[in-house]
Amino acid sequence: MTLVLGIESSCDETAAALVDGERRIIAQRIASQDEEHAPFGGVVPEIAARAHAERLAPMIEGVLADAGVTLADCDAIAATAGPGLIGGVMVGLVSAKALAMASDTPLIAINHLEGHALSPRLADADLAFPYALLLVSGGHCQILRVDGVGQYRRFATTIDDALGEAFDKTAKILGLGFPGGPAVERLAKEGDESAVPLPRPMVGSGEPHFSFAGLKSAFMRAHQSGKYAAADIAASFQKAAVDCVIDRLSIALEAMGRTDTLVVAGGVAANATVRAALEELAERHSMRFTAPPPKLCTDNAAMIAWAGVERLAMHDFKPDSLDIAARPRWPLDPQAEPVRGAGVKA
Repeated sequence: MTLVLGIESSCDETAAALVDGERRIIAQRIASQDEEHAPFGGVVPEIAARAHAERLAPMIEGVLADAGVTLADCDAIAATAGPGLIGGVMVGLVSAKALAMASDTPLIAINHLEGHALSPRLADADLAFPYALLLVSGGHCQILRVDGVGQYRRFATTIDDALGEAFDKTAKILGLGFPGGPAVERLAKEGDESAVPLPRPMVGSGEPHFSFAGLKSAFMRAHQSGKYAAADIAASFQKAAVDCVIDRLSIALEAMGRTDTLVVAGGVAANATVRAALEELAERHSMRFTAPPPKLCTDNAAMIAWAGVERLAMHDFKPDSLDIAARPRWPLDPQAEPVRGAGVKA
């Protein structure tokens, strides 16, 4: 039975997990840093890296103890090697290298985005390639066609903010605390989604790319006007964001060719309103819809371990060199054309 140890430290969750080839999460531990970052309203890279360095080794030891195994029982060690906050990525990758060297266990350097992209297959044994993927998180917003492990074609990305980032900044403006996405979703349930006129950036354009900066600015102006209740602004923001996602995804699905399944992954995939809208879209396109359970949407080591399992099963698998470097940027589709007006988001 294949057994892989996964390590995740790309942002503000320190995590370790053991996953086997039968899609079973044997053991996992996740330590959130919400309390450390809450006073600043967002993730502070230096604080995040220090917390990873303090917590990771005991967590790995704890996961192995929980499962009653040792490193010698593992077929590989999979660790996030990017993209992410470089200090945190380095903590996890260096730890994995040390363990791999000490135990003579293969090292698999995992793209964090690939962890998200493959995580639905950990939860859904019937999910086969190819599938259409909406990857939405605090740092990334992309639409991809997933043809296999390591085979990704990007059809859309964000020109400016990612959707999760927009949710977090919206929560900060409303004083809802950090992390902001779940707080905005809860408040939106109490509001009228049609109460505040907000723009739908890029809707109707021929290219399926995203932009949320204008929506965020309009939201701020609505809040500063004092004319609207906080719940109504939150509900209107969420509705506008969902409308943007559905419009952009509809165009991308037409462009990418037939796939049988629509998949959403990443932290924003835990949003029930987003999921419901995507499920309706999939039904209109005669597609099956699937998403990981909420616990696998946010950053976690189980998805990294599963990506390691998938890589290990490839016929041309070769372990990564211990010289491999941590990467702050690492696109899933390096051949994708740069988007006009966009920054450097992977």
